[in-house]
Amino acid sequence: MSVTLRLMSADVMGPWLDAADREYVEARILSGESREVAEAKAAASKAEHFPDGVLLGTHRIFEVVSEDEVVGILWIGPTAESVTDWWVWDIEIHEQHRRKGFARAALELGHIEAKLLGAVTMGLNVFGYNAGARELYESLGYAVTSTQMKRSL
Repeated sequence: MSVTLRLMSADVMGPWLDAADREYVEARILSGESREVAEAKAAASKAEHFPDGVLLGTHRIFEVVSEDEVVGILWIGPTAESVTDWWVWDIEIHEQHRRKGFARAALELGHIEAKLLGAVTMGLNVFGYNAGARELYESLGYAVTSTQMKRSL
């Protein structure tokens, strides 16, 4: 299996961002937030990372490519607090390509890219319901730094 990262072109980024916003809202709702709160957080994130509709210059959104087919995306970039503390803002492998090692390969390539651009650490968030992603991240050396919990009443 050969995997490469290819910078996402502007013509692909617009439609991807619209879909990613919808998925982000739904993930936050699955995690217990109201639709209003989830939509407000998605709008704030979009305004922060895409000022005037353009991705921050320090961030990279890649298409994950295998055998000339786009199998997913990876978005990495520094946090607002530090140019050396980077973050996986999004990783998504298309459903038909999951559980085949593409996410692992994409993250490993993303780590290399980030390090070349000055990153010292890489962090990420994972929703509590996503056990498969948590297992992957732990196997790549990510450690829990914070835990939030919620209970329905």
